[in-house]
Amino acid sequence: MCVSKVTEADDELVSAVVRLLPQLSTSAPAPSVADLQEIVGSPATVFFVLRDGEGGPIVGTLTLAIFRIPTGVRAWIEDVIVDEAVRGQGGGEMLTRAALDAAKQAGARTVELTSRPSRQAANRLYQRLGFVTRQTNLYRYDLI
Repeated sequence: MCVSKVTEADDELVSAVVRLLPQLSTSAPAPSVADLQEIVGSPATVFFVLRDGEGGPIVGTLTLAIFRIPTGVRAWIEDVIVDEAVRGQGGGEMLTRAALDAAKQAGARTVELTSRPSRQAANRLYQRLGFVTRQTNLYRYDLI
């Protein structure tokens, strides 16, 4: 398996995300090529794909958001998806390490993420990689 940064959205990427996204969220709408191009074209996001071999099919994705706030450069990992067919083979770790490296190169002070408690394997991975649970409240305000 290999990880790479995406610089251009194309039909292959859309097909992969449409196939993978329901494994993360059953309510998220499928993105278009334009939606994905906005993500990969933004200076605030890095979109990674995991391929099953050099030039093989896309079997995972991760989005890294990097932003400056008054206390420094921060980074946030979102929408980590590894296809059920290849889970447990190190792809999630490869994606996460690539994101951590990119965040460090961008000067981020921290990298944060959330993961539902039901995603036990993902939570074990994040803890094994050195992520620690923060003592904070997470709030959400729905605008829709």
